[in-house]
Order: sequence, then structure tokens, then C-alpha cells
Amino acid sequence: MDIESVSISEVGRVKEIRQSIVKVEGLPNCMLGQLVTFANGMKGFVMGFNPSEVLVLLLGVSQGIKAGDAVSLREESFKVPVGKKFLGRIINSLCEDLDGKGAIEEDSFADIFREAPAVLDREPVNEMMVTGIRIIDSILPIGKGQRQLIIGDRMTGKTSIALDTILYQKDKDVLCVYCCIGSAYAAFEKVVSLLKEKGALDYTIVVAALASSPIGEQYLAPYTALALGEYFMHAGKDVLVVFDDLTKHAWAYRELSLLLERPPGREAYPGDIFYLHAQLMERGAHLSAKQGGGSMTLLSIANTLQGDISGFIPTNLISMSDGQIYLNATLLGEGFKPAVDLGLSVSRIGTKIQPKGLRELTKDLELKYIRYRALLKATRLRSGISEELSARLRHGEKLEKLFIQERNSPSSLAEQHILYFAFREAFFDKLTNEQFEQFQKNIFPFVGGVMPSVVKNIERGVVFTSEEEKELRKCMTVFCHAQWDDGV
Repeated sequence: MDIESVSISEVGRVKEIRQSIVKVEGLPNCMLGQLVTFANGMKGFVMGFNPSEVLVLLLGVSQGIKAGDAVSLREESFKVPVGKKFLGRIINSLCEDLDGKGAIEEDSFADIFREAPAVLDREPVNEMMVTGIRIIDSILPIGKGQRQLIIGDRMTGKTSIALDTILYQKDKDVLCVYCCIGSAYAAFEKVVSLLKEKGALDYTIVVAALASSPIGEQYLAPYTALALGEYFMHAGKDVLVVFDDLTKHAWAYRELSLLLERPPGREAYPGDIFYLHAQLMERGAHLSAKQGGGSMTLLSIANTLQGDISGFIPTNLISMSDGQIYLNATLLGEGFKPAVDLGLSVSRIGTKIQPKGLRELTKDLELKYIRYRALLKATRLRSGISEELSARLRHGEKLEKLFIQERNSPSSLAEQHILYFAFREAFFDKLTNEQFEQFQKNIFPFVGGVMPSVVKNIERGVVFTSEEEKELRKCMTVFCHAQWDDGV
């Protein structure tokens, strides 16, 4: 005789509904983060407690839920599906498809609030995550497993830096997760169109919680992105996760915390917003070989207001990151793109992760650029300038132009090596601005055709030999004479 299985679950009742927060009474044995199911099938998870009630965050909209409805406690923590088939897909915070391609088959399930890897499970960051952005790769290098912050005012190019980094990872065996939090649909559509156009969506997962999404989804989006990234990291892969942006995530949590009746603190954010973001940042890591050797690099974006980096959220994120890239609106107005302010930007991992050849070529570039800016400011109003000062200004001007880079056009490491070598050997100093643009655009294909072995050695991390440097100087001289009759 067949015996029907019987499931026993604890059941409570809806007491009150406040947008995405539901107060439930009658669940005395629930735990923080545990899932519940409402009478209409909608899910929620336990987010807090009062003496006589449980505070539940709805995973969706509150329509169809009313006071008195039954709420069943599920014997499981909050997990999301993860797997290889999520690559190339656009999903929401619950890993449900948003691209109309149908349900996604998962490989397994992962806790959305997973603990960060222990210290003994990590290794020092020792390999460079190349972004293709010259000013960053040369002066502010990012390592695989590093947590780097990108901050600046609105419309200064923060998202462009993150997207260019994703675009560069094509055919580099790095998987990417782009997490969009609270953005307008039009801005999100531009991002997705760019990723599709450049073929980057094939190795990228897009997690979207737009401004029109329920506030609970905006709160959960970065945790979902991390759960997906961790699946690949623990499989030994290198992963890049972009949070765009954590300012809007803080806004979402501030709204939730006020609905939870928690007392507001500085700028109305509750004090535990620091813990919330620290919990995210700590999950970025470079795992030890025993743990598979994978890495997860985090690029977090945050907004400043009128250049003020002393706000509550920016200072929190700066303190828990391994460095920050600050984009200056004034530099952007001067045409310096990307508008990286080297005076307020830093990478705490340092240049030790750079390939040796690149490190040798770029070790003094920051100092040269800062001196050039100071000299330019001091001589701006002077009419008579000596020839020596003019030469130094021309040299610094070419370095500034070398740092200027159009978006969506990342430079390979080999190309950067060639350009910085040309700068060190002063090939740029006698070129006009038009000639410089031609040199910058055409020198790498020319060197690759004449000296393919040098390009291959750069890509393998081999430092120039003195003989190769001599041949490279000759090659560049031939190029200049071929382009312009008077050479350089």
C-alpha cells in the first residue's frame, strides 16, 4: 500500500504590509535569512525581528498579499541557481531570465549570503587584471582578486571604465558578471547593446535590478552576482564582477531599513550599511591552489556629489577596498578622458603585479605627469619660456596625450609596451599632434609586421633585451621616415 508523504511546516499570518516589507506573526522558530512562502506562492526571506513579529522582505511586488494570509516557513536558507549556462544571459536578482530566452538550467544552488573565503584559503594577489586602459594599467594596475573602487560625480565615465575592462577580457579566459543596480532602462539598454555588439556577452552574465524593479531585488542584486561569480571562482576560473553602482544599492537599503523602522544615522543610512558593503567586498579573493586557484576581482562603482569624496558611502567603500580610481569632472571638461585624477587615485596592490617589462617602462610616469601638470600651471600666464622649459612641456604634453584614450578601444599589453617605449626614447617629442595620432594608431601594426618575435615576447612577459631595444629604435625610425620625409 502506498503511503503519501507528509510535510510539516511552521505557519504564521501576515500582520501588516509596508511596500516590500511584511510583518508576520506566529513564526517563533525562524532564522535570519530563512525563506518563507506566502499563500499566493510568492517567496520572501527573513530580514529581521521584533519581540512579537518577524520582518520579511518580499521577493517581488506586494500585490495579492493581504493581512491574515498564511505564511509558511521553508526549511532552507536563501539559495539561487548557478551554472555555466548563465553565461550570455540577462537575469534578475532571483536568476530568472529577462532576455526572453526561457528558463536556465542550473548546475547547482549557492547560498546568496555565503561567507567570504578564510585567510588560509587565499593567496596574495600576484597576477595583473589587464583593463586595456593605458593610464590604469601603467600607474594604477589592478590584480586578479583585488577589490578596486571607481568613484566620481555623475557622467564622468565610471561605467565606461568598467565596460572597457569587460571588453578587454575577450579571449583572455576571464569570465565577467555585470551587476546593474537602480539604473534607468535606457542606460541599461545601451550597456547590453554594447556588450552584444562587441561580442562580450558570450563570456558575461548580466544581473539587472533596474530602477523600476522592486526594492528587494535592488538590494539582493550584488549578492546574486557574487554567488554566480563564486561558482566559477571555486571551479578555478578568473572572474571579474562589476557593481554598477553601490550608491544606488545603499539607497535601496536605506529605504528598506526605514521601512523596517530602524533608526537612521549619518545621511539617514543605518550604521550596518558598512557591514553590508564590507560583506560584499570581502568575498573578492584570489584562492589558494588547494582551493582551485580561481580569483574574483571586484570593480565597485560609487557616486560622489560635486567632487566630495568625504561622503558616508564613498568613505566607507574606500576604507574596505584595495584602492580607488577617482574621476575628476574638471579633467573631463578639459578633454582628458578617462578623467582619472592621479592625485586622489591609488592601487594598494601596487606595481609589483605588473609584468617586469611594463614596470620598467612605466615606473616614473606618475611623477613625470604630476611634474608636468605643476609646470603647466606655473607657466600658464608667463609669456617668455626658455627652450628647456618648452622641451619639458612638450614631453609632458605627449605623455598626457598618451593617457587620453577613446572609450571602447582598449589597448593590448604589447601595444602599451611599444607606446611607452617610444615615449621613453623621446620619439614623440618632435611630432606634431596630428603626427602623434598617426604614430599612435599605426606603430603597433608596423612593429608587429617587421618584428613579430618582439610582440610575442611581450605577450609572454619577456623583458626587452638590449639587442631588441636597438632593433626597436631602428624600426621606429624607419616608420617615422616612411610616414614623414623629415623623420623625427
